[in-house]
Amino acid sequence: MSFYLVQFLSGLAAAATLFLVSSGLTIVFGVTRIVNFAHGSFYMLGAYIGWSLIERWGSTPLGFWGGVALASLGVGLLGALMEIGLLRRLYRSPELFQLLATFGVVLIVQDATSYVWGAEDLLGRRAPGLKGSVDILGQPFPLYDLVLIGLGPLVLGGLWLLFNRTRWGTLVRAATQDREMTSALGVDPARLFTGVLFLGSALAGLGGALQVPREAVNLHMDMAIVVEAFVVVVVGGMGSLTGAFVASLLIGQLQAFGILVFPQITLVLVFLFMAVVLVIRPYGLLGRAEEAPPTAASPGPPLVAATGWGRWAPALLLALLAAVPLVAGDYALIVLTEVVILALMAGSLHLLIGLGGLVSFGHAAYFGLGAYGAALLVKHLAAPMPLALAAAPLLAGAGALVAGWFCVRRSGLYFAMLTLAFAQIAWSVVFQWYGFTGGDNGILGVWPPEWAAGKAAYYLLTLALSGGALFLLRRAAFSPFGYTLRAGRDSALRAEAVGIDVRRHQWFAFALAGSAAGLAGGLYAFAKGSVFPTLMAVPVSVDALVMVLMGGIQTLSGPVVGAALFHLLETQAMSVTDWWRLVLGLVIVVLVLAFPKGVAGFARDLWARRVEP
Repeated sequence: MSFYLVQFLSGLAAAATLFLVSSGLTIVFGVTRIVNFAHGSFYMLGAYIGWSLIERWGSTPLGFWGGVALASLGVGLLGALMEIGLLRRLYRSPELFQLLATFGVVLIVQDATSYVWGAEDLLGRRAPGLKGSVDILGQPFPLYDLVLIGLGPLVLGGLWLLFNRTRWGTLVRAATQDREMTSALGVDPARLFTGVLFLGSALAGLGGALQVPREAVNLHMDMAIVVEAFVVVVVGGMGSLTGAFVASLLIGQLQAFGILVFPQITLVLVFLFMAVVLVIRPYGLLGRAEEAPPTAASPGPPLVAATGWGRWAPALLLALLAAVPLVAGDYALIVLTEVVILALMAGSLHLLIGLGGLVSFGHAAYFGLGAYGAALLVKHLAAPMPLALAAAPLLAGAGALVAGWFCVRRSGLYFAMLTLAFAQIAWSVVFQWYGFTGGDNGILGVWPPEWAAGKAAYYLLTLALSGGALFLLRRAAFSPFGYTLRAGRDSALRAEAVGIDVRRHQWFAFALAGSAAGLAGGLYAFAKGSVFPTLMAVPVSVDALVMVLMGGIQTLSGPVVGAALFHLLETQAMSVTDWWRLVLGLVIVVLVLAFPKGVAGFARDLWARRVEP
């Protein structure tokens, strides 16, 4: 009995930290509608700044808690500076470009933190006066964790007083419910957003600083915590602090006891829980339905098929790319092969985002399913490459058909997080099924046959298959199916009123996008000769999303341009400097500020202005 009580208390301690981070995230998203990927970076910065201050002054209780408070305030100021210097310039851009900007901040913070504190893990000192443990029914339990357990409800109470007993809190709650009306009543949204970013970032920094005595401070803290924080926000209900608190408690206990009850699915238990909650409660435990959930893409100018010389541009580009092996070496062909594969992956995701208004955080699942489908056929059945490549989109499409049936019944961030849940489930299966998938050892020896083994031959094969798939995606965009999909994106109610089954079209689009991503994954498996679970990991999904946004979501050429630009920038930055994340992050931020509609969108608008009479 005592053992289970200690496990319960450990879950409460973990829930306290999770609530601090997720409460800041739910406040920021509830008011600004910004999907802030940099929130995890602020948590990490809070841990590093807290470590430095605690190492200097933490020998006394006043110095320790003063260092924690200063770290929280410092991170809050950084969050406010990000809002003033970056996000404020993007509020008129499509909402997802703010996500792209925060992703650039994540890369910058990663390398800046590594430069200042080094790449090695840092062990912090224990909190003065709280170094020991107490006996609970004969079981020792850290005294510091008891303090964290008490801190969670105190922070919740303080936030409740702030939002219900102050004028500023009333304005924040009003903006959460109706941003436009609040602005129309004379409230300055700029100041309000700056204050919200300060508070949300300070809470993340507080959570990070409080972790210094409990775990090693490292450079991987950001992505791990931000994914869990998003899960808490979605499970609890976006914009609901009480919901975030309840969800933190449930997830904390799920993690504490899950390893005892379900040791085989510990890695994915939280995402299974989120998926079940969203299927039963579409808007989270304490969330409310939004009157007009945000879409991934504003309608913008309608897609118009190119006329004149413009309609021959794709064929001309394809011919030029086909001629590259005549002048390029092996390294250039390897890079271009990867660019072509990533262009297909980004193009498949654009079908969901640009045409369907559906933001997927788990598109890498179908890229990985295609790669594993091809690799497993080669490994277990010695299948030839043509058969393996044919099976890749079929397996990925089948997986997308199953997951999409659940996902399209939700919208906005709930849809995005449900796609992430299914992606994490798929990743967990391939990561832990050693006997069949090889687990984290992957599958090796997936090489093309002799007739396609040369760099030039495989590049041309990849170009032909990817080009054909992109052509079919383009045809789908200008077909009745594509126009119907955009109708559901722009106004689902009107589309349903004229007899369109919006969900069914979105479901088919999800399956089609998954199939195209699966073909890209199969080509990638043979290009690399191996497959690993990292192909399904969250960073791969984020990279695909960044490619689409960099190119522009309102043009069909956007994902191709974005994939080429992102991969070439990443490859070049990695070859010239160890600080490639910093360089890539700065480039992303500059591109977002200079081209708020994406590079291809900017080029389209520039061309339209030139040809206007």
